[in-house]
Amino acid sequence: MVKWTDHAKSQVRHIHDHIAQDSPLYAKRVSEALVKKTIGLDELPRKGRKVPELNVDAVRELSLYSYRILYEIKSDVLIEVLAVIHKRQHLEAEEIPRES
Repeated sequence: MVKWTDHAKSQVRHIHDHIAQDSPLYAKRVSEALVKKTIGLDELPRKGRKVPELNVDAVRELSLYSYRILYEIKSDVLIEVLAVIHKRQHLEAEEIPRES
């Protein structure tokens, strides 16, 4: 199962709202594509690469457009999407909300 954290959902809403200022149609397409990209991660959890800033095998990322989708492999059956950030955004490990 792929579960989105509230933090990640909030980030996608923010991305949508920002893009929608110029193009509501493109905003919808981008936000839907970001969510769609995570479908099937529970079947191929190591599909993404390790997040270099964290260097933790269980925390990985997928790229789409100019965004990074960060997720954590919690178990064999649970993937948790942690954040969606712009590729140019500097990432600090403490900015990624992770439950122990």
